[in-house]
Amino acid sequence: MRKQRICICGGGSLGHVCAGVLSSKAEIRILSGHPDKWGRTLTVTDPNGKVFNGTLSEVSSDPSRVVSGSDIVLLCVPGHLIEKTLRDIKPWIGDAAVGSVVSSTGFFFFAHKELGPDARLFGFQRVPYIARVSEYGRSAMLLGYKSSLTVALENIPSEFAATLRSLFDTPVCIADNFLQVSLTNSNPILHTGRLYTMFRGHEDELFDHNILFYREWTDESSAKLIAMDEEFFRLLDRLEVSGIPTLLDYYESHDAASLTAKISSIEAFQAITSPMVQVEGGWKMDRTSRYFTEDFPFGLRWIKDLADRNNIDTPVIDEVYSWGISLL
Repeated sequence: MRKQRICICGGGSLGHVCAGVLSSKAEIRILSGHPDKWGRTLTVTDPNGKVFNGTLSEVSSDPSRVVSGSDIVLLCVPGHLIEKTLRDIKPWIGDAAVGSVVSSTGFFFFAHKELGPDARLFGFQRVPYIARVSEYGRSAMLLGYKSSLTVALENIPSEFAATLRSLFDTPVCIADNFLQVSLTNSNPILHTGRLYTMFRGHEDELFDHNILFYREWTDESSAKLIAMDEEFFRLLDRLEVSGIPTLLDYYESHDAASLTAKISSIEAFQAITSPMVQVEGGWKMDRTSRYFTEDFPFGLRWIKDLADRNNIDTPVIDEVYSWGISLL
């Protein structure tokens, strides 16, 4: 039996790590805007020192070469590129299952529009790995695994979950519907609420160092997250979406102080810095970072839009969203 053919769209951190890890079980093709920067082998190292040496079947900027004939097409692109990527690959999809490594940046909303009601779609609720590129097109770091993955399937048999479980070597649960993975209190709330408490009122201020995003977490950030999460769950209740844990439950906490203690102590997060750039005299906020360009207009946006459409009052989310959008 031949290996599954998987086309990974995008050359970011998750694209690198997924390609390196999955290449031992499948034939990997890469759709990238910079094919000349990729080697034919890819090395991924995890926190335990395990090394995945991946071989890439083909890397191209032409979807007719790498999407055509694939069994699975996995998007690992930022939110602002999802719609364009789906439009570009549509003529070459055939019977492939098209999915996204994370769904909270609008994948299903865009896929329904671009690919139509009969498209075979899947999308993860949370990313399968914490990932960072070491050398573009050559090596990457797998900084953390997930204990389980939740995926939504549309027009795909439930047996597909077993395929994903085998590929990612992680238990996979099937969501009730696409909203369960599209609406999340992960990055769209976690990142945006944290950024708001870090930089609101200090947008042009110089800092003496690049703040460790998680390790230097504050009770103020935790309180803001909890308030946003409460509003988020009012929307979920109205839409009758279940299966998403509150942030307090997910992080096994009961109040702001315990949430701070938990988040700031997660080993895989210790070295992660903030969206800041070094300038003369110190460090300042980097509004060009994906934390701003993705998590506000392609993350929190969907939550706010659905809340508005369903007449759900979300003053804290509105405040955070308006601040973030004003910076873009």
